Amino acid sequence: MPENNSKKPARAASKPAPASTSAAASTDAPADPPAGWTPTPEAKAKATRFRWIAVVLWVVAIAAEAFGIFWLLRQRQVTGGDGELVRNPDTGLLEQQGATATFPQWAFITLIVLFVVIAALSITGSFLWKKANRLDPARRSDTVRFFVQNQLGAIIAIIAFVPLIILVFLNKDMDKGQKTIAGIVGIALAALAVVLGIDFNPPSVEQYTADQSTVIQLLGKDQVVWVDGGTVYHVCEEVSAIQTGSDKRTGTTAQAVEAGKTRLTLEFASELRKCGLPVPENAPAIADALRAIRDGNTDTTLPAPVWGAGVEAPLTVPDASSSGSTPAPTSTP
Repeated sequence: MPENNSKKPARAASKPAPASTSAAASTDAPADPPAGWTPTPEAKAKATRFRWIAVVLWVVAIAAEAFGIFWLLRQRQVTGGDGELVRNPDTGLLEQQGATATFPQWAFITLIVLFVVIAALSITGSFLWKKANRLDPARRSDTVRFFVQNQLGAIIAIIAFVPLIILVFLNKDMDKGQKTIAGIVGIALAALAVVLGIDFNPPSVEQYTADQSTVIQLLGKDQVVWVDGGTVYHVCEEVSAIQTGSDKRTGTTAQAVEAGKTRLTLEFASELRKCGLPVPENAPAIADALRAIRDGNTDTTLPAPVWGAGVEAPLTVPDASSSGSTPAPTSTP
């Protein structure tokens, strides 16, 4: 049977193990979160709220585009003509003989304002959507969902702008100057909305799980420290990076993500030394693996910490058996 000691055994291989394989904590202490990162209920609820607000903003943006296409671009002002009605064979509509149809100036100004409104709605929705993805990310292994979920802001921006821009250039009532100005404004705002909608470095469940697994193996528990500023969390309180005068927060990696800290600092080795904690001999290799996983390399294996002679490991984690279904047994006393 497994050795009975005060430390909580974790059943994780060198790669993060699924939550179902984590062992129960000691009955004398509160249970740590299982290996296999999941958002806190509060973070999940906040992400859902952000996504609903983003969807509403995007729906309004597309509705504004529809307003521009089906009503605004159809406005025209007829001038000239001798009053005699003739039938236009191309459209079947009656027109005044010799009359000239132009796009009204008020409609042109409204069109420019409409482009700005669509851009504001699209960009605001994209920011909220990306914020939600940091609280509740997708799995990188689910390739299609990962791409769509993280780049949805850019996709919506294309949908909300491109049809309207095309129809501006096809409008027969707008003069060359109006088309040029409206086209430049529309393309510029569309490009801005698309670029701001792209997530160039999206988080993933795999990234958060790798950070959590590293913390558990380095410290023996899922507990990190952060302050309100910055985007990273740390392995202990005494490091200079969090001596900022702000209140120090302590919690799990999932709670740190809920607070807006999306990754473990890669300077964890120097922080462990500063705090007088054991430092694995292969700390640079662990940092390199974390960096590769964050960059999207799904084939990277997270190395197990290698402890020097005479160093007591914070946690001894057995490798899973070759079948991958049952962890290898620990040594008996």
